[in-house]
Amino acid sequence: MNNSNSSLEFLPTMFILIGIPGLEAEHVWMSIPFSLMYFIIFLGNGTIVHVIRTDAALHQPMYLFLAMLAMAEIGVSASTLPTVLGIFLLDTTEISFDACLLQMFSIHSFSIMESAILLAMSVDRFVAIYSPLRYTAILTLPRIFGTGAIIGLKSIMLMAPLPVLLRRLPFCGHNALSHSYCLHPNLIHLPCGDITINNIYGLFIVTSTFGLDSLLIVASYGLILYTVLNVAAGEERKKALSTCGSHVCAVLTYYIPMIGLSMVHRFGHHVSPLLHVMMSNAYLFFPPLVNPIVYSMKTKEIRRGIIRMISENRSRI
Repeated sequence: MNNSNSSLEFLPTMFILIGIPGLEAEHVWMSIPFSLMYFIIFLGNGTIVHVIRTDAALHQPMYLFLAMLAMAEIGVSASTLPTVLGIFLLDTTEISFDACLLQMFSIHSFSIMESAILLAMSVDRFVAIYSPLRYTAILTLPRIFGTGAIIGLKSIMLMAPLPVLLRRLPFCGHNALSHSYCLHPNLIHLPCGDITINNIYGLFIVTSTFGLDSLLIVASYGLILYTVLNVAAGEERKKALSTCGSHVCAVLTYYIPMIGLSMVHRFGHHVSPLLHVMMSNAYLFFPPLVNPIVYSMKTKEIRRGIIRMISENRSRI
């Protein structure tokens, strides 16, 4: 039997997902906070997308990138929802092999999009501060939408080989996962064959997306600080930096949980499974949950748009 046929013989038909270790008896009660989080995520991000789409005054680079970020966060949450609520509400812990690969592809693709959009937003802030008079001339609508299309295409193309690489590996009966959804760092530990190529390609994706994006974001803010300190003074400095506050919060809420989860996956082989679950949930739930709240509170234009939308709906009633 050749290698490809033997690998197919060892492909699992199902993977076993888990909820929260030690709280299996409380899954129905745990479904309440998870359902509430999903409700806030979809309502908050959906509201931001709707307000930006319908308010012509918000058809500016900063807000269009924010709408892209909100859509990517909706995509991440929609990818995890079927298995998370399936476990906590219906006690459904099984997921087919192909469905697991599709969920993994979807979660990581939207996560890569989030990182790239955060980088685009940092460049947007630099252009706005460094050359405010040419801001709209540099960041035109075709360039913004072209950037969004490139980000989406790059994410899909980078992730496309991973399911193929996983399918070529024998799993030898190991099919129990550590989360309520399928993540590549978790899946890659299950095969009993040589995973060198998978590890190398996974490392390439991480360094060429999250690693490079984070370095360029730091460089962008270094240039922003340099520009503000050398050009602006007093109140102008404060006003210029205040426009970056929401974005800085978005960057921190995205990268801190991601770094924590990466550290746990890499070095936490002997730590409690509960820590793995909590870190993975923080990575996937915290940014889409917090970002709409932060942008609604710290960005007066978004806040005004939301108030206007609510007032219009009340007048119709």
